Amino acid sequence: MYYPHDIEEISYEQSHIDMVLQEIMKNLHIYFLKYIETEGGNHMTEETANKLAKYFGAVSRPKSKAKDPKKILEFCLSEAIDDFNKDRVIYQDILNLEALAEYKLDVPSFKNKILRDQIPIIRKTLQNKAAKELDKYRMAFKNAQPGDLFIVVENIVTLAKDWKHNRYNARDFENIKSCKALDYFKFDEEDYNAHGVIGGGIKSHFIYKLYPEMYPHRSRESLWALWYLSEKKRFGCKEDSEFLMIDIEFGTTQQNYFYPYGLFAYYALRIYEELKKIYAKNGISLSIEYRFVAVDAFLSFVSRQHQSEIDVLKQKSQNFHYDY
Repeated sequence: MYYPHDIEEISYEQSHIDMVLQEIMKNLHIYFLKYIETEGGNHMTEETANKLAKYFGAVSRPKSKAKDPKKILEFCLSEAIDDFNKDRVIYQDILNLEALAEYKLDVPSFKNKILRDQIPIIRKTLQNKAAKELDKYRMAFKNAQPGDLFIVVENIVTLAKDWKHNRYNARDFENIKSCKALDYFKFDEEDYNAHGVIGGGIKSHFIYKLYPEMYPHRSRESLWALWYLSEKKRFGCKEDSEFLMIDIEFGTTQQNYFYPYGLFAYYALRIYEELKKIYAKNGISLSIEYRFVAVDAFLSFVSRQHQSEIDVLKQKSQNFHYDY
């Protein structure tokens, strides 16, 4: 693999992070206007509609009614929260220390019944037969030791809960002004990873479903979004991007599965802070309880705006080994 698993040291420097954030904030406002215009991606932009009308020979197209940004944003936010809550109770029922104490008595069943059949993100990944690149994930899951998977899950849940009760303060959280001060890097350590099975994406999904006010979801779409929001710039990195894995030999590009949660979480917090200001200007107060749900919805939107290009870049993705 051309892209190293260890992220470049410059990516951890606050001066570098600040430069990336400056670019992200500039583009965030541009994408947010599209977010409103398309109602969260549910409709095409006025420009696209006019182009299609012209293509199909329409002499003129009725001018669209002026949109109410507040109503649109309220709807998009409500929709995002409803979608988040659809399966949240499953994670809450399974990923808590009391339930895990019971599962510990039979770790093979925890792997083959609970994780495989009941945890939505793992179940859907295993059952997605259409995506051939997931064959490696299915093999890794099959070969994983039940005891090892249990320990990793227990470690993740224990740390997430401990920090929620002992480190988190709703009022002070948004005032954290450096990646070092946020200090989420412990989640990147070996004790919190089951390579090939529970990596950055799935792990962050677990804690996001438990505490969305504190932990953002480092999804595939979110990393693609950061690449586009940062204008695909290197900011001093030797690699083409810290957010992607780019293999020059095979001509393929994928989101960086090894991107540190400690870095991603800080970018997500700063994006939330900016979104909060924009929502406030439109007369909406973002809920602290669902802080990172708003961020996840917006980053997913940004990524979907470039889906056709992403599909092309991922054409040979089966050449990669994934660490979910």
